[in-house]
Amino acid sequence: MDTSQTVITPQDLIDGAADIPLLTDGAVVDIPMLVVDLDAIVDAGDAARAAERARRADRLLVGVRRIPGPLPEPVADLAAGLDTTLATDTDPADRRLVGVPDPDSAVAELSDAVQANVHAAIVLGQVLRLSEDLPVPKAIDVESLAYSTLLGAPGFRHWLEQRGPRPLPPPAPQEPVLVRRQAERLLITLNRPERRNAYGAEVRDGLVEALRLAVADDTITAIVLDGAGPSFSAGGDLDEFGTTPDLATAHLIRTRAGAGRLVAQLADRVEVRVHGNCVGAGIEVPAFAGRIVAAPGTVFRLPEVSMGLIPGAGGTVSVPRRIGRWRAFWMCATGAALDTDTALSWGLVNEVSDRR
Repeated sequence: MDTSQTVITPQDLIDGAADIPLLTDGAVVDIPMLVVDLDAIVDAGDAARAAERARRADRLLVGVRRIPGPLPEPVADLAAGLDTTLATDTDPADRRLVGVPDPDSAVAELSDAVQANVHAAIVLGQVLRLSEDLPVPKAIDVESLAYSTLLGAPGFRHWLEQRGPRPLPPPAPQEPVLVRRQAERLLITLNRPERRNAYGAEVRDGLVEALRLAVADDTITAIVLDGAGPSFSAGGDLDEFGTTPDLATAHLIRTRAGAGRLVAQLADRVEVRVHGNCVGAGIEVPAFAGRIVAAPGTVFRLPEVSMGLIPGAGGTVSVPRRIGRWRAFWMCATGAALDTDTALSWGLVNEVSDRR
């Protein structure tokens, strides 16, 4: 294992290795991530004690497993208490594990991502753990409150400085969202292909208005959502980031004027057909739906931590409910792209098909 990483055993966890204060002088985060060696032999009692310590830890805890085959029961219980586990041989159905060809490289990649945006990474881990068992509306509120906190953090300020000043996007040259009634079906199409259907204010508001039609009309028995152009949605419109007048208003817009809660409310009637690049909100909102059909070659990515943030369109709620918080943490923290085969095997999508 890479000796630049702080590696501990399950016994070290029991002995309090993760319990030293997180903050040093000047409120600087000290050792944000620890690597837990899951190849170590551990009995059921010690695994339970280590897992309990892990659940109380302030630091990010990442397991590493090199031994092939399913996790033994005590080790599996411990892995459930960690933020994610990287393993060379994984069962796609085991949501606690992320399969990687080289654990050393994967740990180094994750460590670099955490070090580059420490506050966002730690808050991400906290939010995923806190919201795991909450009802969707409450979990969305937790995400948004944490997101608002990070808007004032150094990582996001640095991202804004690197991006530089941007003019607001121009008004849509056509209807930003198309809505058609077809018998008992409501067909909704994101229609800003010139901006890759970025989830900006116009697209968001148009989508919300369309979904509210379905909430008000129970004769609509099916809703099909897709996107025009080469991509379903490239996520939040970066030119609009940082432009809301105040953080409280931004929180209310995300939670009470966003589409995520409505898609969750209508989930059993909603099918989303995605293609091309689905970035940020471009998968966070669809993941609330009851069914997602992906075109071959679709790519999914959650890049917000690299911007000093966490997902803000419901992604810490919708994505973990499909793939587990452990794989969601890996996706968010590293910004790794997921292909359709992996998305299907993990349960992020329900089907891969050419039909649009």
